[in-house]
Amino acid sequence: MIRDLNVNDFLYILSAARWTLLLSILAIAGGGVVGAAILAGRLSRLKFVRVIAFGYIQFLQATPLLMQLFLVFFGGTMIGIRFDPWTAALIAFSLHASAFLGDIWYGSVEAVPRSQWEGAYSVALSRPKTFRLVIAPQALRIAVAPTVGFLVQLIKGTSLASIIGFVELVRAGQFINNSTLKPLFVYGFVACIFFAICWPLSKWSQGLEARLARGYGR
Repeated sequence: MIRDLNVNDFLYILSAARWTLLLSILAIAGGGVVGAAILAGRLSRLKFVRVIAFGYIQFLQATPLLMQLFLVFFGGTMIGIRFDPWTAALIAFSLHASAFLGDIWYGSVEAVPRSQWEGAYSVALSRPKTFRLVIAPQALRIAVAPTVGFLVQLIKGTSLASIIGFVELVRAGQFINNSTLKPLFVYGFVACIFFAICWPLSKWSQGLEARLARGYGR
């Protein structure tokens, strides 16, 4: 039965934002841990490790996130595991994030001039110390903007989790729209919430990048 929109409908949609945020935060945390391992693999002196890390990135970047969600959600049954929508979404988004973060961070390390490595080696610093004391601080400055930019994309991408039944912002909006048939108001409100979450992150990224640049004398 079609009914009118009311305040409780908007509060319900707003409350669903916490699941969007929680999924994004946990996915970026899990993806960051795996992404750091991928970065270490890309920097390894062992060729087969570099090849595996490169292949991992290429596969996850070259396949749609929606397909990855389906593979995790439905693929678990093939090995006797039934993932609920929340767990499947978290695993899929974490894997997706790890590939992009690993690639972003590797590109940031590669952007540091090779002379920085050579200069550190010339004063007898080991490879791990060179990376930790010389390369990583410079790579961090380079990586800030694309990392936060990816986080913004990940937050918006959580809407795909509604396909497997995970109730986040878009899914909550679908529930309300099905009852009220007011798509302009419902999805307009959903869009405003996404904007309210993502726009401050973009501005924070710009400010942080500027502060880091000043810290390095630029």
